[in-house]
Amino acid sequence: MELNNCNWHIKFNYPSNYMSKLQVENIRKAYKNKTVLSEVFMSCEKGEIKGLIGRNGSGKSTLLKIVFGTEKAESKFVRIGHKVIKNVSDGRSLINYLPQDNFLPNNVSIKIVISLFLDEDNKAILFENDYIKPLLNKKNEHLSGGEKRIIEILLMVHSKADFVLLDEPFNGLSPILKEYIIKYIKTIKSSKGFIITDHDYETVISLADNIMYLQNGFIRDITDTKELVGLGYITRTVYNSIYN
Repeated sequence: MELNNCNWHIKFNYPSNYMSKLQVENIRKAYKNKTVLSEVFMSCEKGEIKGLIGRNGSGKSTLLKIVFGTEKAESKFVRIGHKVIKNVSDGRSLINYLPQDNFLPNNVSIKIVISLFLDEDNKAILFENDYIKPLLNKKNEHLSGGEKRIIEILLMVHSKADFVLLDEPFNGLSPILKEYIIKYIKTIKSSKGFIITDHDYETVISLADNIMYLQNGFIRDITDTKELVGLGYITRTVYNSIYN
């Protein structure tokens, strides 16, 4: 930090990658006196895919909603670089969130939805996407669950946000579409940071650069998938069948 006593000009010398990091600290959340999240800390950098796994009801979706700003918490600190994110408005163009439930509006063509959601360059990319082109003139209510999901995922991926939170992205996708989305996220990850949670933990583990395990309100970084056996998340038989 440099301080000029004459005009009180303050200059902070942040690291070159400082604005490329999402920092989440001290997240606490309780429902009816039951603690769901307790002192949760996690981080994600642009160019990184973080996988968030845990048992049903462990608070994974709640955590992502709190980070995005659509869920309140007893305590919360979210920062990207030196910008503190207190609500959805603060995080606009910085964080985007794909919810479990479909969010595409009805009675509007997919072409219009894409035009409203994306800038010109990214809009053009989706207009030429082989999976999206046949759907452009259709409306949300006429699409299958898989068609809705791939549109929503690609809208998130191509949004302006530096960080994208994906909640159950693979739900409803066929094996072919799932494989396509996995490859797509990997090719674009250099420009964004991703935090992904899904019941399909095998896909999350194979896709992610780093894994976080949420249990009893706390986050634990997983350095070896064998740890999941000791934590009781998967059995040794399942582990051996998948990873050996």
